[in-house]
Amino acid sequence: MVPLIPAPARHVPDHGSLDIGDGTPVVASAELAAVAGLFIEDVRLDASIAFDLSSNVPSDEAPAITIMLATDDLDTVPSAGGIRADGETDADERHGIRIDNDGIRVWAATPEGVHRGLTSLRQLISAEAEAGSATLTAATIIDGPRFAWRGLSFDVARTFHGPETVRRVIDMCSRHKLNVLHLHLTDDQGWRVEVPSRPELTTIGAAGALGDRPGGYFTISEMQGLAEYAAARFVTLVPEIDMPGHTGAIFRAYPELAPIDATSGDAATGFAIGTLDPERPGTWTFVEDVLDAVIAQFPHSAYVHVGGDEAFGMKDDAHAAFVEQVTALVHARGRLAIGWQEIARASLRKGDVVQYWIDTRENEVMMNNEALQAMVPPEFLPIIAESLTKAEHDIPRALGTGAKLLISPTSRLYFDRPHAEASADPAQEEMRTRVGLPVYPPMSLRDVVEWDPADDTPGVTSDDQIAGVEAAIWCETIATQDELEFMLLPRLSGLAEKAWASPGITAWDGYAARLAAQTSAWDARGWTWFAAADVRWRAAPAAATATATGEGITV
Repeated sequence: MVPLIPAPARHVPDHGSLDIGDGTPVVASAELAAVAGLFIEDVRLDASIAFDLSSNVPSDEAPAITIMLATDDLDTVPSAGGIRADGETDADERHGIRIDNDGIRVWAATPEGVHRGLTSLRQLISAEAEAGSATLTAATIIDGPRFAWRGLSFDVARTFHGPETVRRVIDMCSRHKLNVLHLHLTDDQGWRVEVPSRPELTTIGAAGALGDRPGGYFTISEMQGLAEYAAARFVTLVPEIDMPGHTGAIFRAYPELAPIDATSGDAATGFAIGTLDPERPGTWTFVEDVLDAVIAQFPHSAYVHVGGDEAFGMKDDAHAAFVEQVTALVHARGRLAIGWQEIARASLRKGDVVQYWIDTRENEVMMNNEALQAMVPPEFLPIIAESLTKAEHDIPRALGTGAKLLISPTSRLYFDRPHAEASADPAQEEMRTRVGLPVYPPMSLRDVVEWDPADDTPGVTSDDQIAGVEAAIWCETIATQDELEFMLLPRLSGLAEKAWASPGITAWDGYAARLAAQTSAWDARGWTWFAAADVRWRAAPAAATATATGEGITV
């Protein structure tokens, strides 16, 4: 068992081992110095081992970690399929790692590929770290991703999660070789991005969140800092401005844009009826102001997510007209459009991406769910049912136009679903029963990995139809950073496995063993994680155990 998530394409064990520890040099050229420096800092945080950056191979025979640009054996692993959020067409994340008695060599054709290789190396180190050193087994690893877009959609609208929390999530993405963080910045409950020409969006639209939670928004300076932080870790931030539905925060800030029959719905759920009207001139002036401000704050993203989902109460022709106009405006600004699967009901433009999320096989279970019936006003239930029925035609229509799909099914990759298993740590049970949207059936860790993005998506017959794989974390029931991380970990590991690893490579027992090896680094980072009872963890989560007993336990 090699303690890596996602599983590598090729791992060839060898005889021998190598001891590394404090003071081991990391040798890098000037071109790779930034990548090497980040690796050194990550190992310090993950494993409490302090490496030294060097531009020269040591003159003595002490082992070193040498990183370089090279292509040896990389063509034995297929290039990634799908598309990249940054629009790069010549990117290459394939890499090699060689560990032997003399030292470690990490190579790739690009700095990004080197970063991915170093990410694997720091997982190996943190799994074996003890008292400032680690012993690594000799091996050769050649690896590369299955899909080019490997992402997480993060809802910061229903609960505002500020820059510190977003940076923590970026770090989680980086450790799992995820390369996209899609920020759901606007919804009925709040507006989270600064638009200088529309100040009421932040003074009024950002003032609150779901229920009585505090509001907030990202300033232009904060967003610039997050974009740079993510880019240094080869993660692309993608903005989502949800429209024409989910626009309650817009209507609070600019009531003149609201339809006469708009309703805010119940404050506890935020369920609303009311959409932007494509026939109003003021609508498009507003949309252009927003696009101009937001695109400038996301310089690394080739895409703008335009929402397009759950336009409850909107006629089909009006919805299609809105989608077609907003995607034209995105293209006119040199970007491509992505939207939730309902945008397939409009005429799409070349290069636009459809994000598949409604697993229609769950429709009947969803509509008969007592939690949904209790949460949603009765007069809204037929509207939801109608929308779910229409969804059955979205993916065939999208594929028929040649659009690629971003795979994000509710049944596998909605991480706001309650945890199905009990926790091995009794201190976590109260949170497990409270956090997670009850309209969905609970989901186990096995559910996240025992499927295939191509085989399990209706209508898909080839990886060529897939842009990538992305999970979503919605924050109706998530009010704190701890609750957020509790729902993300270890599910992010399963997402990484499905988005990166070769099809058919994952078996539950082997995956669970690799998963258990990750937790020492999570604890070192202070990340909260769910200790599902069907995994033989090395130890219970440090934070939860300290709260419960004041000391660690072995499970």
